[in-house]
Order: sequence, then C-alpha cells, then structure tokens
Amino acid sequence: MKPETLGFFEKVYNVARQVPFGRVTSYGAIGKYLGAVKSARIVGYAMNGSHGKDVPAHRVVNRKGLLTGKYHFDGINLMQQLLENEGIVVVDNQIQNLESVYWDPAKEL
Repeated sequence: MKPETLGFFEKVYNVARQVPFGRVTSYGAIGKYLGAVKSARIVGYAMNGSHGKDVPAHRVVNRKGLLTGKYHFDGINLMQQLLENEGIVVVDNQIQNLESVYWDPAKEL
C-alpha cells in the first residue's frame, strides 16, 4: 500500500474516533470532510482495516444507513449489536430514523 494511502487511512480513523456515542456517519461524509469527494469506497477500505486501532468502525455506515460493513466484524451481527447497545434502532440491516442519529463531520467539526 502506498504511504499516502496509509496517511489518508489515519485521517479517516481520526474522524471516525470523533463520532459520538449513539450517532453514526457515512463513508462519503468522512471522505468529503477530508477533501476527497467520491472516496466513500476508500473510506470503507480504511474502516475494514481499522480493527485493533481503537476506532468505532460500527458508527460508519453507507449513506442510506445500511450496515454494509457488517461482514468485516467478528460475527455477522456484532456491528448491529454494538449500534443497538448505543440506542440505535436497526431493522433488516438498516438504521431507522437515520436523520436523528446522523453526525456530519463537516457540520460538527
């Protein structure tokens, strides 16, 4: 992996660490905040590699609130369980009332 990619991943992790308990953000919102519009997929790759780095990756979902990253957690339901432990309602792998729990780093940071 290129050094600049690793630097970008660390920036992604720094933003993800700031997502408050009980809130979620999207891959695209993190990319946009970092000045990398249309980089949602790369942010997803970063989240996939975040295990063991003290990053609350479960709080990062796709723009529709779908738990697209759930297969990268130990156990298929772990991502949902972590979100539900924070009071977030998930039905059929999708966050309900996304607008009420959505955290936009461009507005919050």
